[in-house]
Amino acid sequence: MDDQLIRPYDPARPAGRPAATRAAPDLTAATDLKEEVATRLDAARRNSLALLDPVADDDLVRQHSPIMSPLVWDLAHVGNYEELWLLEAVAGLRAGPVTLDDIYDAFRHPRSERPSLDLLGPSEARSYIATVRSKVLDVLDRVELDPERQLVANAYVYGMVVQHEHQHDETMLATLSLMEGEGYRPSAPPPPPGHPVGPAEVRVDGGTFTMGTDLEVWAYDNERPAHQAEVAPFWIDTTPVTNAAYQQFIAAGGYRDRRFWSERGWAHRTKAGLVAPQFWQPEGGGGWSRVRYGFREELAPDEPVMNVCFFEAEAYARWAGKRLPTEAEWEKAASIEPGGRKRRYPWGDEAPTDAHANLGQRHFRPAPTGAYPAGVSPWGCHQMIGDVWEWTSSPFEAYPGYAWFPYPEYSQVFFGGDFKVLRGGSWATNPTAIRATFRNWDLPIRRQIFSGFRCARDA
Repeated sequence: MDDQLIRPYDPARPAGRPAATRAAPDLTAATDLKEEVATRLDAARRNSLALLDPVADDDLVRQHSPIMSPLVWDLAHVGNYEELWLLEAVAGLRAGPVTLDDIYDAFRHPRSERPSLDLLGPSEARSYIATVRSKVLDVLDRVELDPERQLVANAYVYGMVVQHEHQHDETMLATLSLMEGEGYRPSAPPPPPGHPVGPAEVRVDGGTFTMGTDLEVWAYDNERPAHQAEVAPFWIDTTPVTNAAYQQFIAAGGYRDRRFWSERGWAHRTKAGLVAPQFWQPEGGGGWSRVRYGFREELAPDEPVMNVCFFEAEAYARWAGKRLPTEAEWEKAASIEPGGRKRRYPWGDEAPTDAHANLGQRHFRPAPTGAYPAGVSPWGCHQMIGDVWEWTSSPFEAYPGYAWFPYPEYSQVFFGGDFKVLRGGSWATNPTAIRATFRNWDLPIRRQIFSGFRCARDA
């Protein structure tokens, strides 16, 4: 979802849906909003630089997988995106040469072609993004966040840029996980221990509910507008599927049994030679370990399974006598109280804390199931935010009444394609870039992303 065409907002063209009229609960009054924006811009940049500081320049410029960009491309791309939106679109200013706009246009240059471009080197990229940021902060000091100007109302365009950089941080972490050897080893405290979670699945009432949002000020266009959706009663897993449960699928011959796979899934499994989640390694006696950033480690049985593609998740669900939830079912289970009130997050309207969810690269891995009892959803589901992105059965489509804003290439061009929706974020997702309405999407064969799933079934 990070491959976006980069074009400044043109106020003369159709403007899409207006920004929301109510500020999100964790944003402050207008007099303090600029300080909030500056703080969030700084936090995103500090994180980007900290992720890449341990990486040698040779590894920053190397392409570690044809489906991923060189890391140095991502680094300069976030600066170019910031320049186009927070300098050119907001104030008509520039910080770097316009030739960079072509090089860092993700739509114009697929990831496989990016190493052949005239990319900025590591030191040049760092200098460029620092120059952009300095000018952005100067503009922020004097810009009027006019509520009548759609792009800057509630600092929308600033929130878009903050989230964009955090999303690329997660993309860079996925790239780093594909590096060969032992070149990257994050240092992080272990996640909290797991706890019993009660029944394996919970029943969610059917009926009509409000899906999407009109109130979340930094929500993307594809999360809008809020609309009425209807689901039949269903059961959904209390937790994401764990490594231990997934090992049972493997041991039962799940990867060899055509019955559990869709036609496309079986074709992909066969062509790609899939026998286990990405990074899993066989051990003696039928056991498994996994490679995490180049280092082999024991497989934690109670962690959510990670790095599985949609087809693998779909096959497991069928083997278990279940199915993947639709994204409407997922959102209802995650955010709608039995009385119909909608929450921003599974636990309520309070912004995520360490007690609610595993987010923000705090532990560099999923947490055991039941590790966040304070984050339980209204229906009793655990860890619906953080840990692993969860595949749903839904294609990525526009909501009724959708209108693009501020540019169609963020979401619109992906509608109607082969993309499946993922929900909930992962351990690598920043809290600023996730909420119960947030929609991620990717191709059903992708598994370098930090993806897992939970199952559902009809009631």
